[in-house]
Formats: sequence, C-alpha cells, structure tokens
Amino acid sequence: MKYTAFEIADKLNGSVLGNGKVVVNALAKIEHAQPGSLSFLAHPKYIPFLSDTQASIVLVAKDFTLKHASKATLIQVENPYHAFTVLLQEFAKEKKKNLHGIHPSALIDPSASIATDVYIGPNVTIGANTSIAERVRIHGHCYIGSEVTIGKDSEIHPRVSVLDESEIGANCIIQSGAVIGCEGFGFAPQKEGNQVKIPQLGKVIVEDDVEIGANTTIDRATLGATVIRQGVKLDNLVQIAHNVEIGPHTVIAAQSGVAGSSKIGARCVIGGQVGIIGHLNLGDDIQIQGQTGVISNIPNGQVIQGTPAIDFKSFYKSYALFKQLPDFESRLKKLEKTNTHDR
Repeated sequence: MKYTAFEIADKLNGSVLGNGKVVVNALAKIEHAQPGSLSFLAHPKYIPFLSDTQASIVLVAKDFTLKHASKATLIQVENPYHAFTVLLQEFAKEKKKNLHGIHPSALIDPSASIATDVYIGPNVTIGANTSIAERVRIHGHCYIGSEVTIGKDSEIHPRVSVLDESEIGANCIIQSGAVIGCEGFGFAPQKEGNQVKIPQLGKVIVEDDVEIGANTTIDRATLGATVIRQGVKLDNLVQIAHNVEIGPHTVIAAQSGVAGSSKIGARCVIGGQVGIIGHLNLGDDIQIQGQTGVISNIPNGQVIQGTPAIDFKSFYKSYALFKQLPDFESRLKKLEKTNTHDR
C-alpha cells in the first residue's frame, strides 16, 4: 500500500511542506522510522527527533513551526495523533484484505452456516448450528461452540474460545486467548462443608463494536444472559462473572474483576486492578481509579478511589493525613513524655 505526500494530505485535509511526490508504504515511530515510512509528531518531547529522523513524511500540527532543518516532508494537519490513527486504520484494512477462505485443516460442523466471504484459519473448530456472518475473520486454533452467532466484520484472534450459545455482534474484536461463555463460578455450600456445583445454563451476549482483550474471560449466566453492551472496551486479563451487565461504551482496564450479577452503567471508566463485588448497581458516567475496591452501589457521575471506595477528593484528603501518621505518632510520644515529666 503506497501513498504520496499529496495523496495523504488530501485524505487528511492537510497541507504539504516539502516534496509532495515522496512515497511511503509503512508507518513508524519518529525515532525508529526508516526511509519510505510515515510518522507523526504530537508531543513536544519528540521534537528533537525531527532533525534526525529517517521518515520520509511526518505529520505535524497546523501551528507547528520548524526551527531546525529536516529531510522529511511535513504534512500539517489539525490533530497529528488522530490523523495517524486514521492511517493506521487504512493500513490495517489493507492487511486484512489478504485474509480470505477456509483453511483445509478447519473442522466445521455440516449444520453451521458460514458466509461466503469469511476467513477461517488453520485448526479452527466450529460447532453445530453456529452462524458466521459476512467478512468475519477467525484466526488459527480458535474454538467456536454450537449455536454461536458471530456478526459481520468481527475478528476473532488466535486461540479464542467462544462457547455454546454465545452471541457476538458485528464489528467486534476478540483478542488472543479470551474465553467467552465459560461456566460461571457458582457453588452451593452444604452442611457437610462441601460445595455443590450450580449448573450454569445461561449464555453471553456481546453487542456490536465491542473489543475484548487478550486472556479476558466472560462467564455465561446461571440463567438468562451476561450482557456486554455496544461499544464496551475490555482490556487484557479482565474477569466478568455470571449475570453481569456492562452498559454501552464503558471501558475497563487490565486485571479488573466484576463479581456476579453486578450492573455497570454507560460510559464508565474503570481503571486497572479494580474489584467490584457482586449484586451492585453502578450508575452512568462513573470513574473508578486503579486498585479501587467497590463494595456498595455508586450513583451517576461519581469519581471514586480506595478500598472500600470513597469519593476521589475525600480519598486524597485522607491519604494526605495517612502519610503523616508516623510524624503524628512521634509528636504524640514526645507530648506523652513531656506530660509524664511535668507530673
């Protein structure tokens, strides 16, 4: 995939400074770029690299002023980072065009419904009555169970398991090693002290435009469905338990866990290593800082931190005092000694 500087400027509504006919066929970081590649400059700390970069084209802001000579052609755009993302998407689409057809080692049940323009990689297993829509890409060593549906333009990366009756929407991305629809963690304690397994008969519903990170797990419901609403983004190593519901466009960072039957609202931002206990209701537009432990319901729009979670500002006021506890202890001991001597 090759572009001239003029073609890129036209695509990004930018203006060219330098040789508009220079051609690029790759994208790269400004400090590692080679001739024939395009990079971008969005942060002042990378300005020193501009004079030495080997990149043929660099995207810069419209108000950028060149103070030192550069061999690269510059394209001035409104937002270099956003513009570079647009090009990344273009290059990614071009790369995916090369993926088509069904590998001869794939094992597909005869009752499965497979669109004609999909990609199914080596050693993929697809179960009975499963439906795979147009332009879906399923990479090698994936297991797709029975009665699964996968919507158009979704991509399933290597070694993903999508278990029976799971529903994956359109334009979803599931990264390597994720497990969708595994049995929920449900056990009934007995008088004798042993645990009896509770059958997990529900399913998982993943709506459109969802991305699920590597090695993330989403448990099937005990009854009904575990639901991941449209536009949700889950990082790597996230655990979503049975009967959880995550509202539209919520983002959850790595190593976080949500216990069974909790409901999370829309547009929430949840940091890494957050723990949320079961059967809670969290409102819309909540921000939860990293390593927070949530043990109670949270209303709309709150920003919380700490374990147990409290208001973000209150947490930092408390933390400021907590840091001074050793000094408070030392001063208290001196006062106690003084009072003892005075007696």
